[in-house]
Amino acid sequence: MRIAIRAAGIALDAELAETACARAIWEALPFEAQVSTWGDEIYFRIPVQEKPDATAAEVVSVGDLGYWPPGCAFCIFFGPTPASRGAEIRPASAVNIVGKVAGDAREFKKVPPGATIIVSKATG
Repeated sequence: MRIAIRAAGIALDAELAETACARAIWEALPFEAQVSTWGDEIYFRIPVQEKPDATAAEVVSVGDLGYWPPGCAFCIFFGPTPASRGAEIRPASAVNIVGKVAGDAREFKKVPPGATIIVSKATG
Protein backbone atom coordinates (compact mmCIF):
# COMPACT_ATOMS: atom_id res chain seq x y z
CA MET A 1 0.00 0.00 0.00
CA ARG A 2 2.17 2.79 -1.35
CA ILE A 3 1.16 6.38 -0.61
CA ALA A 4 2.33 9.78 -1.83
CA ILE A 5 2.89 12.63 0.63
CA ARG A 6 3.15 16.18 -0.74
CA ALA A 7 3.62 19.41 1.25
CA ALA A 8 5.45 22.72 0.72
CA GLY A 9 7.31 21.47 -2.34
CA ILE A 10 8.36 18.23 -0.62
CA ALA A 11 7.22 15.02 -2.31
CA LEU A 12 7.99 11.64 -0.78
CA ASP A 13 6.36 8.25 -1.05
CA ALA A 14 5.79 5.91 1.86
CA GLU A 15 4.70 2.32 2.40
CA LEU A 16 1.80 1.54 4.71
CA ALA A 17 2.07 -1.50 6.95
CA GLU A 18 -0.16 -4.56 6.77
CA THR A 19 -2.25 -3.71 9.84
CA ALA A 20 -5.94 -3.01 10.37
CA CYS A 21 -5.19 0.61 11.29
CA ALA A 22 -3.06 1.15 8.16
CA ARG A 23 -5.79 -0.43 6.01
CA ALA A 24 -8.37 1.94 7.52
CA ILE A 25 -6.10 4.86 6.59
CA TRP A 26 -5.67 3.46 3.05
CA GLU A 27 -9.45 3.16 2.62
CA ALA A 28 -9.97 6.78 3.77
CA LEU A 29 -7.42 8.30 1.33
CA PRO A 30 -6.95 10.92 -0.04
CA PHE A 31 -6.47 13.48 2.76
CA GLU A 32 -5.82 17.18 2.49
CA ALA A 33 -5.15 19.13 5.69
CA GLN A 34 -3.16 21.93 7.27
CA VAL A 35 -0.22 20.56 9.20
CA SER A 36 0.70 21.20 12.78
CA THR A 37 4.26 20.64 13.94
CA TRP A 38 5.58 19.49 17.29
CA GLY A 39 9.35 19.51 17.24
CA ASP A 40 10.39 17.33 14.30
CA GLU A 41 6.93 15.82 13.85
CA ILE A 42 4.15 16.77 11.47
CA TYR A 43 0.64 15.78 12.43
CA PHE A 44 -2.89 16.43 11.21
CA ARG A 45 -6.37 15.10 11.88
CA ILE A 46 -7.74 12.46 9.50
CA PRO A 47 -11.21 10.89 9.16
CA VAL A 48 -10.16 7.60 10.79
CA GLN A 49 -11.03 6.41 14.29
CA GLU A 50 -8.93 3.52 15.54
CA LYS A 51 -7.82 2.30 18.95
CA PRO A 52 -4.23 1.56 20.01
CA ASP A 53 -3.08 -1.74 18.54
CA ALA A 54 -0.19 -4.20 18.91
CA THR A 55 2.15 -1.79 17.06
CA ALA A 56 1.57 1.06 19.54
CA ALA A 57 4.91 2.62 20.47
CA GLU A 58 6.05 5.40 22.78
CA VAL A 59 9.39 5.80 20.96
CA VAL A 60 9.60 5.77 17.16
CA SER A 61 12.25 6.08 14.43
CA VAL A 62 13.01 8.66 11.74
CA GLY A 63 10.59 8.09 8.87
CA ASP A 64 7.96 6.24 10.87
CA LEU A 65 4.34 7.05 10.11
CA GLY A 66 2.06 6.90 13.11
CA TYR A 67 -1.62 7.13 13.92
CA TRP A 68 -2.31 8.93 17.20
CA PRO A 69 -5.60 7.55 18.58
CA PRO A 70 -6.41 10.38 21.06
CA GLY A 71 -6.38 12.99 18.28
CA CYS A 72 -7.35 10.84 15.28
CA ALA A 73 -4.14 12.16 13.76
CA PHE A 74 -1.68 11.00 11.11
CA CYS A 75 1.91 11.65 12.21
CA ILE A 76 5.17 11.84 10.30
CA PHE A 77 8.28 11.58 12.47
CA PHE A 78 11.65 12.96 11.37
CA GLY A 79 13.46 13.89 14.57
CA PRO A 80 13.12 14.69 18.28
CA THR A 81 9.93 16.17 19.72
CA PRO A 82 9.49 18.27 22.88
CA ALA A 83 8.82 14.99 24.77
CA SER A 84 12.04 13.34 23.56
CA ARG A 85 14.79 12.42 25.98
CA GLY A 86 18.13 12.89 24.26
CA ALA A 87 18.13 11.84 20.63
CA GLU A 88 15.07 9.57 20.85
CA ILE A 89 11.88 10.40 18.95
CA ARG A 90 8.97 10.36 21.39
CA PRO A 91 5.35 11.12 20.41
CA ALA A 92 3.06 12.90 22.88
CA SER A 93 1.69 9.44 23.72
CA ALA A 94 1.77 6.03 22.04
CA VAL A 95 1.07 5.90 18.31
CA ASN A 96 0.16 2.95 16.13
CA ILE A 97 3.02 2.47 13.65
CA VAL A 98 1.27 2.46 10.28
CA GLY A 99 4.11 2.80 7.80
CA LYS A 100 7.51 4.17 6.80
CA VAL A 101 8.64 7.00 4.54
CA ALA A 102 10.72 5.94 1.54
CA GLY A 103 13.64 8.34 1.28
CA ASP A 104 14.84 11.01 3.70
CA ALA A 105 11.94 11.93 6.00
CA ARG A 106 14.04 14.82 7.37
CA GLU A 107 13.00 16.71 4.21
CA PHE A 108 9.70 17.33 6.05
CA LYS A 109 11.61 19.66 8.41
CA LYS A 110 11.15 22.28 5.62
CA VAL A 111 7.34 22.14 5.91
CA PRO A 112 6.05 25.08 7.99
CA PRO A 113 3.10 24.89 10.39
CA GLY A 114 -0.15 25.58 8.55
CA ALA A 115 1.13 24.32 5.20
CA THR A 116 -1.26 22.19 3.16
CA ILE A 117 -0.41 18.51 3.02
CA ILE A 118 -1.91 16.02 0.60
CA VAL A 119 -1.69 12.28 1.21
CA SER A 120 -2.97 10.03 -1.56
CA LYS A 121 -2.59 6.55 -2.99
CA ALA A 122 0.61 6.48 -5.03
CA THR A 123 0.28 5.94 -8.77
CA GLY A 124 2.66 3.92 -10.89
